[in-house]
Amino acid sequence: MNKQTQEFIDHLRDERLFSERTIDSYRRDLEKFYRYLHREGLGMDEVDSGVIRNFLTVELQSGISKRSCARRLASLRHHFEFMKNKKYVKSNPFAFIQTPKNDVRYPKTLFLEQVENLILENAKRKDFLAPRDTAIIELLYASGMRAEELINVKLSDIDFRMRAIRVLGKGKKERIVPFSLKAKEALETYRDSTREKLLSKDDLLQDIRFFFLSARGRRLTTRGLEFILSECEKKTGLFLGLHPHLFRHSFATHLLEGGADLRVIQELLGHESLNTTQVYTHVSQEAMKNQYLFAHPRAKKKGK
Repeated sequence: MNKQTQEFIDHLRDERLFSERTIDSYRRDLEKFYRYLHREGLGMDEVDSGVIRNFLTVELQSGISKRSCARRLASLRHHFEFMKNKKYVKSNPFAFIQTPKNDVRYPKTLFLEQVENLILENAKRKDFLAPRDTAIIELLYASGMRAEELINVKLSDIDFRMRAIRVLGKGKKERIVPFSLKAKEALETYRDSTREKLLSKDDLLQDIRFFFLSARGRRLTTRGLEFILSECEKKTGLFLGLHPHLFRHSFATHLLEGGADLRVIQELLGHESLNTTQVYTHVSQEAMKNQYLFAHPRAKKKGK
């Protein structure tokens, strides 16, 4: 990685306050492009619209999706804008490159019955970690938190009496998110039983501040959280493609279907722009259409 690229990465981390996951995505996108330039024998000052279009063509022919290609283009546009502002390059050749149009893809969600069945089946587990896993599922669905937000929750962030949690979101922006009575009960059960035992596994108590802990008594990682959800599927026999964002999508969609205002949902999710939240109106309309086709007698196909 050259000096200018490292300076850009430091800018994302220290000034833009991007998460390490987002920074890793930027780093991969930049490395991909600079490897292409090296392979073609091109220098940075030779990058123009023709070079960029050839790069994008190679990327699409390699099998990456239009969505990934658009993200890569956005990363490079941001990078070269930074370089231009620092006077490392004269102009940003990515500024007027049109982003490939994505195929419309709406977020997948769970039905309410699937969420309830998952919680019910998980509650039947007898293993030591079951209360922790139930608390995680209940809180993800009750709050719509991102994976990184959940693993960073500290015991001091949770107000059990008011049923509210202080969440540190993207860009270190703080918001208060309420949670349900069911989630409160699950969190208290985990706090008073499993969590105490998990803390005893780490003699140094290095991660005592963090609420959710691994089987070794250490702070959870995002990969650890994904593994826990995968194990929940195996232990309950309900294979729903669980991941943290699936609960986030379901949280938003079910709130919208229940009549919640879109701007309230925006605040709860920690979205900077209402446009980001509006995708759930499409999800809700699609769910409504499916319910109609299933239930209305004149909408059913003959023979069904």
